[in-house]
Amino acid sequence: MNHTVNWNPPGNWSRIQTIDMHTGGEPLRVLINGLPEIKGRNILEKRSYFREHLDFIRTGTMFEPRGHADMYGAVITEPVTEDGDFGVFFLHNEGYSTMCGHAIIALTKLVIETGLIKKKGPEVILNIDAPPGRIVSTAWLNNGIVERIVFRNVPSFVLMSGKEIEIGARRKVPFDVAYGGAFYAFVDDPGLELGSRNAMSLIAMGRKIKDAVSTGHDIVHPFEDDLGFLYGTIFTGEAMDQDNHSRNVCIFADGELDRSATGSGVSARAAIHYSRGELSLGEWITIESILGTTMQVRVVEQTQFGPHKAVIPEVSGMAHFTGRSEFWFDPEDPLKEGFIIR
Repeated sequence: MNHTVNWNPPGNWSRIQTIDMHTGGEPLRVLINGLPEIKGRNILEKRSYFREHLDFIRTGTMFEPRGHADMYGAVITEPVTEDGDFGVFFLHNEGYSTMCGHAIIALTKLVIETGLIKKKGPEVILNIDAPPGRIVSTAWLNNGIVERIVFRNVPSFVLMSGKEIEIGARRKVPFDVAYGGAFYAFVDDPGLELGSRNAMSLIAMGRKIKDAVSTGHDIVHPFEDDLGFLYGTIFTGEAMDQDNHSRNVCIFADGELDRSATGSGVSARAAIHYSRGELSLGEWITIESILGTTMQVRVVEQTQFGPHKAVIPEVSGMAHFTGRSEFWFDPEDPLKEGFIIR
């Protein structure tokens, strides 16, 4: 049975329009209409303004009842550089991240296929102003449909390696910390199968490791204090598909479990493997997610980033549209700003 409902909310209700997507299973809710002015001269200032004055929009669109504990979002802004195509910052259950590769992949498809950015041709290059710096994303099109996406990330580097922490009565856990636009603690072989049936155990362990590493070690970005914090824990292990290099399971923010292989995470892993001599310049590797979906990563350049020997990674993946929504905010609703029950 089909029904047509011609009803609009009262004029004093706020409305926010979104387009929803996923990259490798990881959701992305892009806020495209209904936002007030977001002030700031650069992306970090815009993100700070949003956090200080408009955080209710984040909670209202990411949290229940409109979202869920693992929802992820993005706010598109005008570019903040002369040659930028657009700016973006990212939202999640804990606040605001510094970089998000799965979002960059999805946004590349969105702005091209919806015509938000007026660029045409078999190959489109986008200059994106993101919190950690310039991201360059390239899309290859067939009849206007994006068929392949590769983005060039910011300099990525190993911050510390061969460290250990104790997690309660558990044995000492070895870890490395690396940066791919965000900082992650990498743990190989957590003693848990890296599959979805162990999701809650992986979330619990990931939280404990993140807290212990953050408490016991200084996580310092060489140029921006606002980028210097541990974003999450990434468990690595053998791939389920023998044609793939390995598997990533990323626990980030306040216990969010990334359904994708994690774009900033595979960038940081490329830095780790390159520093060990396990990855050659230009060599692509394919990394699985907890779902078995994949991203590809390679190192295209060596560089220096402050005191760190760094690499420039390129990441490839694909996104898909899942829907369009207009969310309504009744000023009399006591739960209009959202809540989370995991």
